[in-house]
Amino acid sequence: MSTTPSSDYSDEKRKGGLTQVQVHDVDVAAQVADDSVKELTPEEALRLRRKIDLHLMPLMCILYLWVPPLPISTRSSDIARRMTFADKTTLGQSAVLGIIPSNNLTQNQFNWLGTIFSLSFLVFEYPQNLALQYFPVGKWMSINIFIWAVALLCHAACTSFGGLFAVRFILGVCEGAITPGFMIVTSMFYTREEQTRRTGYWFLMNGFAIIFLGFVSFGVLHTKTPNFKPWQWLMIITGTITLAVSVIFWFFFPDSPTTAWFLTPEERAQAIQRIKVNQAGVENKRWKKGQFTETLKDPKVWIMALFAAVANIPNSLVNQRQIIVNQFGFAPIHTTLLGCVDGVVEILTIFLGVSLTRVSWIGRGYAAILMFVPALLGSILVNTLQDSNRVGLLFSYWVSIFFVVPFPIFLGWASSITSGHTKRTTTNALILIGYALGNAAGPFMWEKRYQPRNHVPWIVISCCIFTCAVLIFILRTMLARENKKRDKETRDETYDDVYIQKEKEDGTKVEQRVDKAFLDLTDIQNRDFRYIL
Repeated sequence: MSTTPSSDYSDEKRKGGLTQVQVHDVDVAAQVADDSVKELTPEEALRLRRKIDLHLMPLMCILYLWVPPLPISTRSSDIARRMTFADKTTLGQSAVLGIIPSNNLTQNQFNWLGTIFSLSFLVFEYPQNLALQYFPVGKWMSINIFIWAVALLCHAACTSFGGLFAVRFILGVCEGAITPGFMIVTSMFYTREEQTRRTGYWFLMNGFAIIFLGFVSFGVLHTKTPNFKPWQWLMIITGTITLAVSVIFWFFFPDSPTTAWFLTPEERAQAIQRIKVNQAGVENKRWKKGQFTETLKDPKVWIMALFAAVANIPNSLVNQRQIIVNQFGFAPIHTTLLGCVDGVVEILTIFLGVSLTRVSWIGRGYAAILMFVPALLGSILVNTLQDSNRVGLLFSYWVSIFFVVPFPIFLGWASSITSGHTKRTTTNALILIGYALGNAAGPFMWEKRYQPRNHVPWIVISCCIFTCAVLIFILRTMLARENKKRDKETRDETYDDVYIQKEKEDGTKVEQRVDKAFLDLTDIQNRDFRYIL
């Protein structure tokens, strides 16, 4: 996994053996970090973390509730399926209540509405990550959330395939800023030990979204507005709330701990001191070609990108769940309500998974693998149980939902095993490009000829789950070996004596030593960096 460490810093030395670097080369935290700040006591660190949690986690959780990732049921495709199924048995007006008849869609056009979202997400993922590096993270995310909300509201005005195609294209573009933005912010404010749990917390809000929107969808089916369909009401409700969230984010979501409005100047320095243990800094607004090249040559990055792609092929199961449960033999109206149980299962399993990561001998890698075990068992049972055992099929399906747990564990893990801001944003982009590819490919396995039991799709899901467990094991083994290799190395003192020149308000220039953690070094350049397992 190791490559030859390279640096963007000048090799020029000054008297005393110190290396001078430019301010724009180092992490922004270097300008805020104060050497006079004492090591935080456990009580001070806990108080500061609680304050960060109080101002950060509610916003992140609210956003993930209303702007959930690709497979969650706020998408028009899943809304259409849910409303069509419920309508067939309760209101008998399937021709006017679903999004498909409302927009005169063919089955091929309907399938493209799911694909175009993934494709636009895929194409714009790296540009979005570049924007997150160049612009203030919180403000850029707020702009994308606002545009997302407008596009969501515009769904209600669509009457054709062309209109839906356009708004879903925009949704895919905007979503490219949400998850990588959260990954960056989480790595800015939290230690590596804390990042996986925080990622799990905002990711499990998807479960609450499934529950809440399940009841909302059930409720709007009973609206009696002749010129406004239930699926349009759902778009208006979610779009309006998302619009409000975008405004809240603009004013209250921080860009980094160096400028966080809710922290005092002293607390900002303490926040930087607290995350110094990460050896990864906060951020750097300068794109570095060397870090970009290193990312493309780093084998572990491609293992992570491949995992993200394979792990998200089964995500198409989430969009198919209403159809699958209905074909187990449950009435459509019951299927709609049973869908809420999916959310409960997702919440409980993600909480279990991120809790296991805290066990020292399990960690992130083994916790993810353990979560794949019941998922694989559930997928096999769904494929092998008799058609008459509908309760067994239902519970096996719920057990298979364990497959969603490793991905949020992985997202928190990925942020903590890369450093160097350009490398981190590039890695995030590659991972989420894999995520988009998996989500784009998954729906194509659900062909009508495989219904009602869908044996072929469930075989594919089982194979993906097994492959993902193997990839996680390979990744963990690579990291563990690299840690052992670095433990045996003679300590590298190359970056121990580096300083920047700062200008005070009175015009005088002073030299400030920069800690290695804030030199914006990559995980390969910084031999003090150890990979968390």
